[in-house]
Amino acid sequence: MAALDLDLGRYERRLREQGFRAVAGVDEAGRGALAGPLVAAAVILPEDFDLDGVNDSKVLTPLQRDEAYARIVSGALAYAWCKATPSRIDRRGLHKSNLWLLRRAVCALPLPPDYVLIDGFPVRRLPATSLAIKKGDAVTACVAAASIVAKVTRDRMMQRYHRRFRRYGFDHNKGYGTREHWNVLDRLGPTPIHRLSFKGVGENGTVDVETVEDP
Repeated sequence: MAALDLDLGRYERRLREQGFRAVAGVDEAGRGALAGPLVAAAVILPEDFDLDGVNDSKVLTPLQRDEAYARIVSGALAYAWCKATPSRIDRRGLHKSNLWLLRRAVCALPLPPDYVLIDGFPVRRLPATSLAIKKGDAVTACVAAASIVAKVTRDRMMQRYHRRFRRYGFDHNKGYGTREHWNVLDRLGPTPIHRLSFKGVGENGTVDVETVEDP
C-alpha cells in the first residue's frame, strides 16, 4: 500500500530545513481497550526512509502493519516502546498514564531527538521542543511509524494473553469492547489484565470508553 497522497514527510522535511536533524514521532495504542496494556512507541526515521506502506496503523491490514513494522524497526535511526499495565491505568488514571507513557517512550530513545512530533495532545517535560498535531498518525511520517510500532507490539502481547484467557477472544478483539467481549465479560467477569476502572468492567468503574474501537 502506498503512502497517503498527501506528503507524509513534509513536517520532518521542514524541521530539518530549520536545523532539527533527529525528528521523533510518538504515539500510543490501546487507549480505548477494556483489557491489556497501553503501549507507546517513539520512532526517528532517516531522511531517505522509503515511506511506501507507512500510514496511520488503523487504516492498514494486519499484514500491512507487520510488513511496515519490520521495515521501520530495521531501518529507523532509533525506536523505543514501553507499556503501562492495567493496574497502573486503574491506579493513576488513563490520561495521566498516557502522558507518562508517551514521555517515557521519547526518553527511552537511544538517539536523543532534536524535535518531537506528537499525535493529538501536548506532552510536557519532553527532552526536546515538541509539537502536538491533530491526527498526526495520518499526516506525519514519524508519528505514523510510531503508531505502527505501538500497534504491532501491543497486538502481539494480546496474542500471548489469548493463550492464558482463551474465552475472551483477545486474539482477534485485542482487548477492545466488541459485543462478544462484553458478553464473555458479563458471564465470566474480568481477568487480571482487565481495566477495572473502566465503566462496566469493574464494580466501581467510572471511565467511559467507546464501545468498540477498530482492533
